[in-house]
Amino acid sequence: MILIKIGLIGTGSIAEYLLKEINEKANYPVKIIAGVVRNKEKYQHLEDKYGIEITEDINRLLAEDIDLIVEAANVSALKQYLPKVIKQKDCVVISVGAFSDESFLKNIYSITKESNHSIYLPSGAIGGLDLIQNAEVTSGLKSVKLTTRKPANVFGENNLTEDKVIFSGLAHTAIKKYPKNINVAIILSLAGIGTDKTVVEIIASPFIKENEHTIEASGEFGEVKTTIKNKPMPENQNTSYLAALSVLGTILRKAHQIKIGV
Repeated sequence: MILIKIGLIGTGSIAEYLLKEINEKANYPVKIIAGVVRNKEKYQHLEDKYGIEITEDINRLLAEDIDLIVEAANVSALKQYLPKVIKQKDCVVISVGAFSDESFLKNIYSITKESNHSIYLPSGAIGGLDLIQNAEVTSGLKSVKLTTRKPANVFGENNLTEDKVIFSGLAHTAIKKYPKNINVAIILSLAGIGTDKTVVEIIASPFIKENEHTIEASGEFGEVKTTIKNKPMPENQNTSYLAALSVLGTILRKAHQIKIGV
């Protein structure tokens, strides 16, 4: 029984992962039935391969019998489509980098209130966001720090012999300086105390091959420190496998009658 019908925006590595995982397996109560792309001819093969309808028209996608839109494109596509999408459908958003634009975020908040539709932000390459949100319910969260270690070559630091701190400061500055490398700071700030209070440290390391994210937080609840070491997706070494899993998990939790951690 299909409980949730999904429309996709974009055809990136996570979109392909979702199509394979959801539409090629019969044990999920969800199904992707349509998708919008910029070039239908280029992605025409997806129709036959996954049994979905492909269109270049966002209005045609929204006119479908769809319960949930999943954005798996990029920041520019999200900014273009989300204001229209959220007026008609709930939406899972992957390109959280768009929310570093405070005016865009404010506008989206306004639209969601008027339309009574929801935006779901998967935790992506990190975890523990439920704890951060719960700790801030009564403004009892006092400090949050994110330390991100990535392979040195990601930052063009190919001759390092030891770890190098390439940024230390507040999240809003880190997001502006490293927009492609610090999406985790955006989602962490939204869950917690904001970009003006969340501390970020970015380290280029010659000793690691996978990204590491350490979250430290303290407040009235106590203290927590957790580290996540991300393996890349087998099909795309530039995308965290955990990020893809978090999107699938977000979709499936909407279909479950017993919801954990909400």
